[in-house]
Amino acid sequence: MSAARFSTASAPIMKLGLSASSAFRRLLSGSRSLLPIPPFPPLVQFQSPRRGLCQVALAVKPAAGAESGLKGIGDRNAAEAVKNILEMARRSLTRREVIHTDFLTPPVLRESLLALEKLADVKAVAQGGYPEAERCRLSVGHPDVMQTDPDVVSALSITGNFNFDGCSHGDFLGAILGTGIAREKVGDILVQGEKGAQVLIVPELTEFVVSSMDKVGNVTVTCTPIPLLALEYEPSRTKTSKTVEASLRVDAIASAGFKISRTKLVDLISNGDVRVNWAPVTKNGATLKTGDVVSVSGKGRLKIGEITETRKGKYAVELIRYL
Repeated sequence: MSAARFSTASAPIMKLGLSASSAFRRLLSGSRSLLPIPPFPPLVQFQSPRRGLCQVALAVKPAAGAESGLKGIGDRNAAEAVKNILEMARRSLTRREVIHTDFLTPPVLRESLLALEKLADVKAVAQGGYPEAERCRLSVGHPDVMQTDPDVVSALSITGNFNFDGCSHGDFLGAILGTGIAREKVGDILVQGEKGAQVLIVPELTEFVVSSMDKVGNVTVTCTPIPLLALEYEPSRTKTSKTVEASLRVDAIASAGFKISRTKLVDLISNGDVRVNWAPVTKNGATLKTGDVVSVSGKGRLKIGEITETRKGKYAVELIRYL
């Protein structure tokens, strides 16, 4: 196996010399440390026709102070995941190899790319399989070693008779996880209604899913590997509006953006149904800034656009609603 195909899960397996069965069980369970549009940081971006949008961080700054960026990460799980990725990056430089994470959530990916910018001689590439993928894998290594973006994402087509028994995103995800695969081994799921769904997954588990998964809900299904170019997705449709508020509090902005009362929005926050940048909001008074993404269970997502202050000291906020 080439160095470019090592993953954070496979590296410790080979080092410890586990049995084949033990190694495969560990591969299925995944690395929990990496668990916990979206705006990505201002990094170099390029379009790969086979793999979709890739985020590239090529650091040329001294490594000193890289951990200082962790202090600004509010979510403990995200901070711990970023710390592990920084250690992984250093290990990749020492071994002169490319190492890959599992699929990361958007906040972890964003913070990781920002932190990796501060490491010297590290190239980082994020791939999710298509341009607007939310969950992506991160590959890190020295630029001399990683001269091309590696193949770290595969796609599956799940088909069946969904004409009279439609299945949701949760149904497909539940069926996949029911085979014993950890969530971080699975990327985005593109639900296609009567046609079924297309799933992004780590390449080493493709054959396992094909042979193990035969039902989604009550529907008998067939899983088939497909090239990334065969993925069918639609660019996100959005609707832009503006609101003028006395403050940038999440309860004020989100209630205007989702067209629900402020009282109901406060209740949703109390129930844990409101997230900012994929992290649960715990306080009504949390303030928003340009680029933040607010999601409300059952209501969708909202991105905060340009914010300007009016002559009367209020805030005119651009709201970008994902349809």
